[in-house]
Amino acid sequence: MFEADEHGVFARVAASTTRRLLGYSVLLFLGALLVYLPLSQPSSVLWTIFMVGLGALVFWLAERMRAGTRVALELTETELRESTGRVLARLDEIASVDRGAFSHKPSNGFTLILKSKKPRAWAPGLWWRLGRRVGVGGVTSAGEAKFMAEQISLRIASES
Repeated sequence: MFEADEHGVFARVAASTTRRLLGYSVLLFLGALLVYLPLSQPSSVLWTIFMVGLGALVFWLAERMRAGTRVALELTETELRESTGRVLARLDEIASVDRGAFSHKPSNGFTLILKSKKPRAWAPGLWWRLGRRVGVGGVTSAGEAKFMAEQISLRIASES
């Protein structure tokens, strides 16, 4: 198997700078458009409030994506975690790794199937956790995500 670095990290997945900037820019443009359109061409007050509120929601999502993609995901001997220390899943909780072409997974990523349900969590553009599934990917490098998925699969197989 692959050897860990000096910090005990076997694999690392970080957001690609180009994809991160593109995703953030698209969300900012959409938010600006949703705010600008109802204000430039006044219509009913309810429609204007709805569109400006939707624009504010998109701006909030853009900020969450910007903050969420500043960290990286790290695979250690015992867990998959963010570089801040937030644990996504422990390796003994993972039942399988799903990275097929037609599986429900993020772009350029993979899905972990856990043995039990975990609380919902989300870092837009990087990972999400819903019930027994953890999705990793989005604005990440496909090569890094594939390598991490293979490392997790090897570790799960060696435990069995």
